[in-house]
Amino acid sequence: MKIIMKKVTFLTLVMLLGAVVAQAQTSENESSTLDYNKWSVNANVGLLTASGPYKDGHSDYLSDLSYGLGVRYMINDKFGLMVDGAFGQVESDSGSAFDFETKYTRVGLQGVVNLGSVLNFSSWTNRLGLLAHGGAGATFLSYDDGALVDNEKAINLIVGFTPQFRVSDRVALNLDVAMQGNLKQDYTMDGMQTSGSSSVHHFKGMVTTVSAGITFYLGSADHHADWASVNKSKELDSRVSQAENKLDEMEDMMADDDRDGVPNYLDEEPNTVNGVAVDAKGRAVDTDGNGIPDEIDKSIQKKYMTKDEAETQMSGSGLAGIKSLANDGAISVYFKFDSTQPETYSYDAINKILLYMRANDGASATLTGYSDQIGNEGYNDQLSENRAEHVYNILVEAGISEDRLSYSGGGMDGSVDENSSKARQLVRRVVFEIK
Repeated sequence: MKIIMKKVTFLTLVMLLGAVVAQAQTSENESSTLDYNKWSVNANVGLLTASGPYKDGHSDYLSDLSYGLGVRYMINDKFGLMVDGAFGQVESDSGSAFDFETKYTRVGLQGVVNLGSVLNFSSWTNRLGLLAHGGAGATFLSYDDGALVDNEKAINLIVGFTPQFRVSDRVALNLDVAMQGNLKQDYTMDGMQTSGSSSVHHFKGMVTTVSAGITFYLGSADHHADWASVNKSKELDSRVSQAENKLDEMEDMMADDDRDGVPNYLDEEPNTVNGVAVDAKGRAVDTDGNGIPDEIDKSIQKKYMTKDEAETQMSGSGLAGIKSLANDGAISVYFKFDSTQPETYSYDAINKILLYMRANDGASATLTGYSDQIGNEGYNDQLSENRAEHVYNILVEAGISEDRLSYSGGGMDGSVDENSSKARQLVRRVVFEIK
């Protein structure tokens, strides 16, 4: 009963494998459009056990050599077909009553299932694979002199599993374990007596083969169908990486460093003072064209006299009016945040002081620099002095003698609201005292 169950199980596995391969040929999910190689050649060498029948016994397990060669074509990355053959020699052992040597050859057609792809091995490895194969073929037995016949033929059914290790995109190592049953084998493996009933419902010879070998992948593509799922995983990772890079690029493009509501890639003035109105290209709105953004212009005009007022006063008093304007704080040089570079519009104030000093040889001027409240006190003390020194150097380079000028740092000016960026713009300055 136990032997019959083994035979039924063996036939069931073979039929199931055949049904799966047949279904693969019409599968709607067939991925034949993928660019991978489909042909391969494998060569194996190993050991076999012909477990029977024998006339007088055979006890050694996996004691005889076997050589195999196969050519495989994969329909897609999961299913394929293989034509293969094997040759071995079954010899007598210590359990045999007499010496014999039977040559064993088989050829056949098998269906192949790439279990590595079906079971998604690529989710945890990119080197290991597993194939299942099964099919039918012909067995040829050649007996020694003295046997009842010289040779005979039989039909075989075979099923097996092939673990694989990918060495490269062109080569893989494999270990194959296969079981073969012969139908209509009329004589024992030693050829010395008939094997009994010729019913096709019973296996007359059972052969187990364990072999190791190498598989060569043929074709012009970069990889083979056996490892397509691995490369799909790599391609997915690559696409995810590319998408992440594009998102990073978009994030960089959409950044708004000066917080004026215009992203950097569209912003023609990426350092606009925080809080001022800008146009669609990120440029500060300056309706009167004086180089000062309108919001800052309005704040300056509230605290200090307007340009028109200064020009009216100067028109009445000429250069002499510059001294009083400077000493009253109406002429100041303004700076960008954390910088010793004057705002462009502030060079007009420097020019007024220069004109006055040139017209009045006996005049001297003291320059005092200030910073806003952002940052530590020591840093801002130095920054305020550096600003005064920068304006001092401009006047000296313009021809004013050094002994007529002096400068110092006034440190932080806390007279405005620390939380107002517009107000802080007014205290980042250098003022003049003319004597």
